[in-house]
Amino acid sequence: MKKFPAEFEALLTKTGHQVLAGKHPQLSGALATGKSRFVGAAGLIDVKRARELAALLEHTLGDLVVPMEQAIPHASTWKMKTAYSEKLPKTVKVRTAMLDDENSPARGMAEDIGLIDMLRSKSLHAFAEALSGYPLHRKWGLQTLCYWPNDYSGPHNDHHPDEPLGRDGYTDLHLTFCNAAVDHQWLVYERASHLQEIRSVATVGGVTCYRLPFWHYTTPLVAKQGREGEARRWVLLGTFLDRVR
Repeated sequence: MKKFPAEFEALLTKTGHQVLAGKHPQLSGALATGKSRFVGAAGLIDVKRARELAALLEHTLGDLVVPMEQAIPHASTWKMKTAYSEKLPKTVKVRTAMLDDENSPARGMAEDIGLIDMLRSKSLHAFAEALSGYPLHRKWGLQTLCYWPNDYSGPHNDHHPDEPLGRDGYTDLHLTFCNAAVDHQWLVYERASHLQEIRSVATVGGVTCYRLPFWHYTTPLVAKQGREGEARRWVLLGTFLDRVR
């Protein structure tokens, strides 16, 4: 594929369309049931198209994503005064492009390949609403991440108590496009106040949906042996605030 389709629904499988229509018995409206703040599924996006789009992202945006790195602060260990009083801020090592920045080179390229149109499409919004079960605002934030080997995101909760429109909860939709050189990467997340759930995110056309805030982290990406120079996991993100009913 040389461009993303104008509408997200063009990438969906029969099962994906079932979710979009609100007719999937387990996935449709999954987050609004209150049983979990996270849902992930494969088989909703056509795998062949997903592999082609992973290659397209690498070819067009691979040189335009920029490093985002927040290391463990030295003081978080060596300025402690009492054992077990440590506090770890969010740590991360990944590459990113803020697609909302209209002046960035990545934004221009994303427009050229149809990525912005697809991420702004009515069917993506409808899919996020159908999967989450929440009424979502019709304007939403966009971002792309690219994980290389050893890239990760440390424990964090994505809570924004200082943001009136998001402090009571909001929805993130992530689309994952891994290439064939990726061996594994995992999302570990909170259930019953413990980081005890784990899900593979090393998927080709995988979909994950979050009702934030909650605690979670992404383990370092591991490449297949001998393919460390090739391994990439692309993540396309939409962040949706709730719409007033």
